[in-house]
Amino acid sequence: MKDFTTQIRVRFGHVDPAGIAYYPRIFEYVHAVTEELWEQHVGVRYDHLLLVEKIGFPLVHSEVDFRRPLRFGDRPIVRVTCFHLGTSSLGLHFIFELHGEVALVARMTTVCTDVANLKSKPIPAAWRAKLEEIRSAPGNPQADKAGTR
Repeated sequence: MKDFTTQIRVRFGHVDPAGIAYYPRIFEYVHAVTEELWEQHVGVRYDHLLLVEKIGFPLVHSEVDFRRPLRFGDRPIVRVTCFHLGTSSLGLHFIFELHGEVALVARMTTVCTDVANLKSKPIPAAWRAKLEEIRSAPGNPQADKAGTR
């Protein structure tokens, strides 16, 4: 299985008074990584999806498992795989690792929609083919291991 990998940086403005990444920032990190996935792996900038193609992928379900705090200056590696690829739904699995240790695991499900009417529509074939490249096999022990405690 192939995954998409990138790195983020926890900045000063992202941490709370306890010195750890404020939890709503995690959703911002996940979205930023999603934008990179679309641009670098799928080959389409996310703003192009919304503004030109008039296609959005609004979030319909999310799960986040916090394993260890992210602190100012941390630069976790983020690995992304696709755990679900339906006709219009897309499930992405994010693993944030820091110094070889899993810091958090997130699973986000979105639905391909027409932005004008917010009705679901099939994921275009060219994009589907790129997402298939990072699709994890059902029951994949590595993906399952990373997603559990």
